Amino acid sequence: MVNFRSLLGTGNGAGRGATEDLREHLLPTHRGDHFHALVPAKRVTKAALRLKFLIEAAVPCELKETHITRPHSQIITKQVVLLAQEAAGDEDRACIVYCLLVCLRWFKRQARLEMYDAGLYLLRAEACQVIAKRIIEDISENEYLFQEVLLKRYSILRNGQESTPANAVERAVDLHATRVIGSSGYQKCINYLWRGWVAQDLNDPTQFCAYKNIAERGFWIHFDHDRLRTPKYQNAFQVLISVIYLILYTVAINTVNPTGDIDVEEACLYLFTAAFIADEMTKFWKVGRFYLTFWNTFNLTLYSALIVSFALRMVAMSKPVGSDERGHWDLMSYNWLAFVAPMFWARMLLFLDTIKFFGAMLVVLKVMMMESLIFFALLVVIITGFLQGFIGLDNADNKKDASFFILKSMTKAILQSPEFEGFDNFAHPFGIVLYYLFTFVVMVILLNVLIALYNQAYTDITENAVDEYLALFAGKTLQFVRAPDENVFLPPFNLIEIFFLVIPFEWWMERRKYQKLNDYVMTVLYSPFMLLIAFLESREARRVSRNRARGEQDDDAIEEWEEMLEDDILGGGWSEKVEKTVPNIEENPTILEIKDLRSHLDEVTSGLGTRDVSGSADESP
Repeated sequence: MVNFRSLLGTGNGAGRGATEDLREHLLPTHRGDHFHALVPAKRVTKAALRLKFLIEAAVPCELKETHITRPHSQIITKQVVLLAQEAAGDEDRACIVYCLLVCLRWFKRQARLEMYDAGLYLLRAEACQVIAKRIIEDISENEYLFQEVLLKRYSILRNGQESTPANAVERAVDLHATRVIGSSGYQKCINYLWRGWVAQDLNDPTQFCAYKNIAERGFWIHFDHDRLRTPKYQNAFQVLISVIYLILYTVAINTVNPTGDIDVEEACLYLFTAAFIADEMTKFWKVGRFYLTFWNTFNLTLYSALIVSFALRMVAMSKPVGSDERGHWDLMSYNWLAFVAPMFWARMLLFLDTIKFFGAMLVVLKVMMMESLIFFALLVVIITGFLQGFIGLDNADNKKDASFFILKSMTKAILQSPEFEGFDNFAHPFGIVLYYLFTFVVMVILLNVLIALYNQAYTDITENAVDEYLALFAGKTLQFVRAPDENVFLPPFNLIEIFFLVIPFEWWMERRKYQKLNDYVMTVLYSPFMLLIAFLESREARRVSRNRARGEQDDDAIEEWEEMLEDDILGGGWSEKVEKTVPNIEENPTILEIKDLRSHLDEVTSGLGTRDVSGSADESP
């Protein structure tokens, strides 16, 4: 933990005075002997209410969204942005971005509660994002931006009680504020978190500090198991473990054991599954409902199927060897195991979201699955109604002999392969008419509704593909950051922590000794991976040290168009010619012409006034 200015670069942005006052917060601290000053929740709430009033006044009625979002908006002007920064005063102005996100949540909630004005409230919510983005991009000092604006935690009052502290980075991801997430300062902060250049304080995970050894070129100084906290390395480790997990599954499903016993590959497969489940439950317990996403639900579904397979295998092993019952339950276990093969391979897509193309497509897939809920809700109602009609026709002759035929025919109709032949002799003519009607409703109406929903989801995401990808990447980074663990035991090593450290030692061993024991165990477990990390970071430190020698920021990279900037390439009056030629896009050309005409009229008017005064003076005696 060191001073942010020396690690993140300097600047002349807003908030320098506040940063100087809070510089002591960046020094090494220990829980209990140092107090991190927080802005009182009442003052944060007051600032949020002021911003809400400002935005309601700036956007009093429904407008086109482009009037709000365009770069030089006549509604969200520079004066409005400057006034928004004054909502909390000079002392607490760092909480303004967080307060704007609070207002964003309020306006979205109003849009749900007052649907008759939903368009207006959603437009005001967009205005919150526009102002927040402009404030973030106007801050050039990384120390102040990271430590005070984006990563510092704030609370508001709800029913007289303080809410759970959260920072602007987390709140933007939770609210899916893609415009804020796509701002340059926000992405710079996410990049530093992803690389581990900014991380949680080891003594207080609610606070963030800079990694002090970024520019150290030594190899062994980077040989530290705490570097496994870095999201980039955790993601790489998860990819490696997932590949091994897939290999274990492939071997297990292709080497069926006739005796019904569990071999080594299958045992490792179930152990890995138990480790993944424990990790998911731990993070869900720490983060809460915001941790539950589409892919978490997908993984839990896969793990649930593997639990069923394991339970069936245990039932089989309880039966005598060679018996028919053991063979039956063993076959059921392997059927469950084979049934989830597509999910195992689809799970690998989860680790391709760091690539832009796959990331955007995964967002489309997730939104399509969410839109499918509307289709299936309608489908369940329609199926229930027609099924009751078919069952009633079947019961009309006091014989229930066509139930399986009805279910099979309705399923084929849903899958666009209807069969009409069997209904010729089923409650004629009502059966065939009802089946024709069911086929029309499902295949012509509902399936086209589903296609339209999919098309809309694809269009919405692809039109905003860059921001959606950045939001996905930010969410992935925060998955590693928001559930900090005192000792980083990644699956499947978390089972070693649970059964060989926590249960036998944590409850009675002295804290300092227990921590040393964890350090020794992690060093042994992660030593091959730590060697690779130390090699990569020692090489990266050379580039960082060169950037600091030039006075640049740590992540700066010299591109080919920057190589000759030191030469006088703008000589010969080139800059003046450009300034005169390039039009001013900040103002409307018509307004500029009116202003120019007004200045000429003022000159003419002033000239006439001077002439009248001089003429009157000559005529006077």
